[in-house]
Amino acid sequence: MAQTEKQKPKEILTDSNFPVNRVYHQSAKKRPKEEPGKYPFTRGIHADMYRERFWTMRQYSGFGDAKQTNERFKFMLEKGQTGLSMAFDLPTQIGHDPDAPQAEGEVGKVGVSIASLKDMLTAFDGIPLGKVSTSMTINSTASTLLAYYIAVGESQGFKSVDLRGTTQNDILKEYIARNTYIYPPQPSMRLIGDMIEYCAKHVPQWYPISISGYHMREAGSTATQEVAFTLANAIAYIETCLERGLKIDDFAPRLSFFFCCTIEFFEEIAKFRVARKVYAKILKERFHAKDPKSMQLKFHTQTSGESLTAQQPDNNIVRVAIQTMAAVLGGTQSLHTNSRDEALALPTAESAKIALRTQQIVAHESGITKTVDPMAGSYYLEYLCDEIEDGVWKYLKQIEKMGGALKAIEKGFFQSEIRQNAYRLKKEVDSGERVLVGVNRFSDEAESMQELLRIDDSVGEKQRKAIKKLRAERDGKKVEHALSKLMSAAEKSDNLMPFILDSVKLYATTGEISNTFRQVFGEYRPKEVF
Repeated sequence: MAQTEKQKPKEILTDSNFPVNRVYHQSAKKRPKEEPGKYPFTRGIHADMYRERFWTMRQYSGFGDAKQTNERFKFMLEKGQTGLSMAFDLPTQIGHDPDAPQAEGEVGKVGVSIASLKDMLTAFDGIPLGKVSTSMTINSTASTLLAYYIAVGESQGFKSVDLRGTTQNDILKEYIARNTYIYPPQPSMRLIGDMIEYCAKHVPQWYPISISGYHMREAGSTATQEVAFTLANAIAYIETCLERGLKIDDFAPRLSFFFCCTIEFFEEIAKFRVARKVYAKILKERFHAKDPKSMQLKFHTQTSGESLTAQQPDNNIVRVAIQTMAAVLGGTQSLHTNSRDEALALPTAESAKIALRTQQIVAHESGITKTVDPMAGSYYLEYLCDEIEDGVWKYLKQIEKMGGALKAIEKGFFQSEIRQNAYRLKKEVDSGERVLVGVNRFSDEAESMQELLRIDDSVGEKQRKAIKKLRAERDGKKVEHALSKLMSAAEKSDNLMPFILDSVKLYATTGEISNTFRQVFGEYRPKEVF
């Protein structure tokens, strides 16, 4: 009987399509000895990392009105959270007041409704801003929300120099993946430059921008694309600041980043290492930074919302735990862990507590924080780092040839690359090649009912009444005068932050400030990209 031919083993690939060998041995590639806390920071930006202090545990919160969000903030702080992270509803994100037609049905749904300084005062009532750091996931209206925060701090007796936190403020990724833009790219980049310049002088402990790969990864990018496209955007922001006459070491130490952490454990750890190394080289070799802090890629991580499933939602606790460990082993500076029910709704208080407890267990019980960079020396990890780094440099050169990130976005390059990979992933799930436990394998015939957080439309009605009352009670002539000065400044080249701050202190609304800019800058309308 003839011997049958040996069947060729099936190729095993990572999430980002890298082939995986059966076993790895030491690479022939010569590797320099690297130390944590030293250039190029591959092994971490601090010499002692988590032996000295844990990452900031910053759970993303915000829903309904300001009072509900204030209660959730206090609940999470009481449970041991070490920093705040604020989610805003869509009207706040795209510059519409609760009574605008565009806000209908959206007020308070995916985040908190902040229509004026009055709402911001309520959201942080009883929370001393000089003693807590706050991250705000806000982009097109980031300058207005930062002005609210500064004004709240002042009302509590804190100067702007005392305030610590971050505004996401990354408009380029909005054009690529998230779509909560308002204005065209050039005036949007101007607003970001104004914030970076203003914070460097007046809010020195604030990170005015968090350059974000998260949303591109959630939209379907590979690990390589997430790093490459994020760093390409970072180059564009840095060049904007340099064109304004700012010196690299005056603002670069306060640039921050935001990455996703998905379920492909080793690949995610490798991704974070590569991001630090490549960024450090860009800052040193391209922008000639001298301050080591300018070369340090400081990043917040959020576990992957896209990886969570509506089916068997308790499985998401396990997914998030794996992603948490990858983020920590990757050297994150702060972390949000998604809640088990986020594929279905905003998290309940109990789900948010479990997500926080996941971080606390990893920090205090797992043992992975006892030594710095415990993953160093893994042959498999080194292979993944090499593959990702090579791909990142190739993308950066390609984007540079196109004329930089803005030109690449206008041509639809980032969007097309992400779309192609998202399509590949979807096909793998649909075919069963990619297993999702509880979805295309190991499913239950009947799903158990979940207690979910629902925001009803009464929040919208309440906010509409509140803003009408505010407009009736404030000094309308002073508000009108402040907005007129803001418009004049926007038509020139003045830094807009002082004018925005003056307007919010007089109770100009989020929508009124945004509409003032709409009159000067216009609105962005994307071209169809195929």
